[in-house]
Amino acid sequence: MACPFLRDVVDEEALVLRRAFSGAFLYSVGDAEQLNKATICRTIRSVCLAIKALADVFISFPGHRRLCDIKEEFYRIAGFPNVIGAVDCTHIRIKAPSGAHEADFVNRKSFHSINVQMVCNADCVISNVVAKWPGSVHDSRIFRASEIYQCLSQGEFSGVLLGDRGYGCQPFLLTPFTDPQEAQQAYNHAHARTRARVEMTFGLLKARFHCLHKLRVSPVRACDITVACAVLHNVACLRKERAPRVPPAMDRDNPAIFPDDDSGRLLRDQYVLNYFS
Repeated sequence: MACPFLRDVVDEEALVLRRAFSGAFLYSVGDAEQLNKATICRTIRSVCLAIKALADVFISFPGHRRLCDIKEEFYRIAGFPNVIGAVDCTHIRIKAPSGAHEADFVNRKSFHSINVQMVCNADCVISNVVAKWPGSVHDSRIFRASEIYQCLSQGEFSGVLLGDRGYGCQPFLLTPFTDPQEAQQAYNHAHARTRARVEMTFGLLKARFHCLHKLRVSPVRACDITVACAVLHNVACLRKERAPRVPPAMDRDNPAIFPDDDSGRLLRDQYVLNYFS
């Protein structure tokens, strides 16, 4: 039988974490649970780091399913073949950090944030997360510096990611056509419907954890909390918990800063010819 004292401690930490991740201020959480702010901060920090330490268990690319199953599930959405993930970045608003690098965290929408890259599967389960970049860093630059980019560029996985126009077209990352013609329009339509899963994932994540609408902590702690939330999101998906209602996505593509790769354009043209003509 579990020790009553230990059970009380675990219950207290779970309750505090739940309230804090809901987006409540530390003061209001402390008042509700009759705990001081220092205790709340220590509890949230320790539990957050413990959850983040499970990231390698619950967040794995391309996922815990067989590669052929991942491709099949994406294909069922809109008939887009050979997809092993949808990639995009989302901005997590933070308070203005102190120090010389404060301006680095001001994004293109003029608020302070961290820019977090995620890859998801067709079930909105997160298969990769990169949370360490300031809000001013472009999505495609984050992708090019990521481990998943290195793995894909070296041919470690058979399949492609889908990304928006903010990314350069690559043999392992297909993007939409800018001015599509006939068959290209069919490609773009299937691409948009399939890639929308990553936007749905962001919506689900932020609906589950309201704190991600604004984190009043340092950038480093904001990154830790974001990864912890991603872990808990995957646990909720695997347990098939009821998904929250998600408002429609309002974000727009970043302007591309890297040109399309010639071999990427060639592969995209082959997709149009083989599957969408």
